[in-house]
Amino acid sequence: MLETTTAGSLPKPGWLAEQNKLWPAWRLEGEALAEAKRDATVLWLKTQEDTGIDIVSDGEQSRQHFVHGFLAHVDGIDFGRQVEMGIRNNRYKAMVPTAAGPISLRARAHAMEARAARANTKRRLKFTLPGPMTIVDTIADGHYGDKVAMAMAFAAALNEEARGLAEDGVDVIQFDEPAFNVYMEDVATWGIAALERAAQGLVCKTAVHICYGYGIKANIDWKAGLGAEWRQYEATFPVLAASSIDQVSLECINSHVPLRLLQLLHGKDVLVGAIDVASDEVETPERVASVIEDAAEHVPVERLFPCTNCGMAPMPREVAVAKLRALADGAALARRRLGVA
Repeated sequence: MLETTTAGSLPKPGWLAEQNKLWPAWRLEGEALAEAKRDATVLWLKTQEDTGIDIVSDGEQSRQHFVHGFLAHVDGIDFGRQVEMGIRNNRYKAMVPTAAGPISLRARAHAMEARAARANTKRRLKFTLPGPMTIVDTIADGHYGDKVAMAMAFAAALNEEARGLAEDGVDVIQFDEPAFNVYMEDVATWGIAALERAAQGLVCKTAVHICYGYGIKANIDWKAGLGAEWRQYEATFPVLAASSIDQVSLECINSHVPLRLLQLLHGKDVLVGAIDVASDEVETPERVASVIEDAAEHVPVERLFPCTNCGMAPMPREVAVAKLRALADGAALARRRLGVA
């Protein structure tokens, strides 16, 4: 019980990409870049194993960004038509590509890194994909004129890739939906339907990650204005509890999320964020264990999976490694205190 995992991205090595950036430039090209991506994937697999992480991932080492890494393999996306657009309800602005035609998966997006990861670990393997609502909030629409229709088109493309990942031997497929914490009404009206379309027919475990964003200034400033209690999850958790998704990954440590809201996820596995990605301060095992124990007051311990709050991509690599070790050590401490194997 209390098996550890991560929310997704891990810092790229300095020989692969720029450091401490959310959108880092690659340092190599062509086959040398492809080889470096594979090497970085294997490096992080072994690092996760060495630090005690139970359910490992590729760390998104082959993707420049968690959304655009997938979009690079999608027909209908014009990266030449860059538009400045407000992201997450205008929380910050970014230059984004345009959906210029019908959306379809050109070819497998992540087969290389998934197969490399599967070949290099015997542990359960998790893989992340952007969720359809978050994708449509991160690109410009020059074709559909209807956000829901565009989301459903992306959901179909995501489902094609997800089915391929399952065939590659991936054990858990997670869809990242930070937009669920912004457009709560849309989650109920069409967001869950698009998410379930993306996960349709998968026989592996399915998960959705809903957080308050990477540890970048725009997100930190936004969170500072959310008040004494962050209750966004209160709107989305009941809808998720009624969905076919198996697991929900969420932000807990150093947040103002009332942990009693976890009771609204009855019947789901809960990936409880016990590592703060918005700070370089490394948590103590005691602090991690306390978050897990607090969550266990609201969720059956057999359904709890200690995790990071979000991806760790912009973080210094040595800090990320230390935080993963703290996560594993804290989970071990919580197991002893709670008397679970």
